[in-house]
Amino acid sequence: MDTEMTQPSVLTRADRARPARPGLVLAACCLSQLVVVLDGSIMNVALPAVQHDLSFDQNSLQWVLNAFMIPFAGLLLLAGRMADLFGRRRLFLTGIALFTVASLLGGLAVNSGWLIAARAVQGVGAAIIAPATLSVLSTAFVEPKERAKAFGLWGAAAGSGGAIGVLAGGVIVEWLSWRWVLLVNIPLGAVLMFMVASAVTESRDPDARRRLDVAGALSVTLGLAVLVYGIAEGERYGWGAPRIVTALSAGVALLVFFLVDQAKLAKQPIMPLSIFRSRSVSVANAVAFVAGAAMLSTFYFMTLQLQIVLGYSALHTGVAYLPVSLATFVGAGACSAVVAKTGPRPVLLVGLALATAGLLWLSQADETATFAADLLGPTVVFGIGLGLLITGTANAATADVPESQQGLASGLLNTNQTLGSAVGLAILVAVANSHTAGAMKSVNPANAMARAHALSSGYQLAFLVTAGVLAASMLMALAAPKARR
Repeated sequence: MDTEMTQPSVLTRADRARPARPGLVLAACCLSQLVVVLDGSIMNVALPAVQHDLSFDQNSLQWVLNAFMIPFAGLLLLAGRMADLFGRRRLFLTGIALFTVASLLGGLAVNSGWLIAARAVQGVGAAIIAPATLSVLSTAFVEPKERAKAFGLWGAAAGSGGAIGVLAGGVIVEWLSWRWVLLVNIPLGAVLMFMVASAVTESRDPDARRRLDVAGALSVTLGLAVLVYGIAEGERYGWGAPRIVTALSAGVALLVFFLVDQAKLAKQPIMPLSIFRSRSVSVANAVAFVAGAAMLSTFYFMTLQLQIVLGYSALHTGVAYLPVSLATFVGAGACSAVVAKTGPRPVLLVGLALATAGLLWLSQADETATFAADLLGPTVVFGIGLGLLITGTANAATADVPESQQGLASGLLNTNQTLGSAVGLAILVAVANSHTAGAMKSVNPANAMARAHALSSGYQLAFLVTAGVLAASMLMALAAPKARR
């Protein structure tokens, strides 16, 4: 639809003054981004407790994560454009309110369907918040030094969210309840609403006569949802069951429509396909898709391995995640100076090689594993490789892109990484559960050790398959440029 905004109270970038309370604006944006990133990781540690309390089965448990990831990925680009058109402050507040209410509903969930629905609404809220934080910063801080400082602090908040999330999740589940993993967002949301309402000045794109590609956003989001549903439930109902065939067919059809819409129909596409003419952009997004799948699925299976098979508490699980989080941080920072000289190709190749080696090593850990001997080494190696991939893909995704499309390139990279997380998790859960179900047929289900071995063997296979996919993606990384142009 065409939307024209002419209210005199709205300021454009050209006539905006420095915000009256820049420190509060920066704090609001950084805290909001921290909450969004944290919420993507904090639920990992709570999965076994959620499974027990709400009677999730092995197939449906993944929806606690994917119900958040799918709308977040599918609506991220559309939400960013909506903030530019309808007002960044307005969308910022809307996203926080939606996220907070969904957190309350999720914390009060009495069954699996209720929690999944609440997580989906959380994902919509997060999709609105994430681009709003960046667009508010970019319009509030225009002086080079202030802008660099603001974006540095924003990046630090985003980068630390994963580590804080797993540790905080362990503490909350251990000392309170998994419900407080969600309920903790309520006071945070109230504080953020006050900060944004008090400090952020309304702004929007002065060129407001543009169309929103609602059809594109809905088709990619719904297409992913039904496709992931078909993959996730195929083992339960049978791959030839009508509901599974229908879901897979509908998912593919919707995604094909999305591509047609972006190429031919949309006057303002959310993902202009012309950007993929750049080899560097194409390689970066393909590798980011695979890396996203590897990251989320590894953390998912590692959580189940630690708590269900090895008997770790939620708190011990959170602590066990700290080495891999620290290794990821070190890997991302260590290559930041190198990638500017060598280009993204060597960084991507080394990152994929290390991540593959880490998962191959991790696939050897069974129900008798100990953390120091069997888990610490592979998770650190995997984390370093993951950090290299984060920096390498970010560099490659923006290397050949003009300044006017840098925001689009960054948004596409984040979207594809999140999409890879959702699709990859669904496929690998199906692989692991199928293997576990086959192993359980030949043992006594009442035998705890036999059940632990069957579960562990399924997780081991998932790590092995993920390692194979990462190794194969090294062929794609070879197409990345050697040095930035």
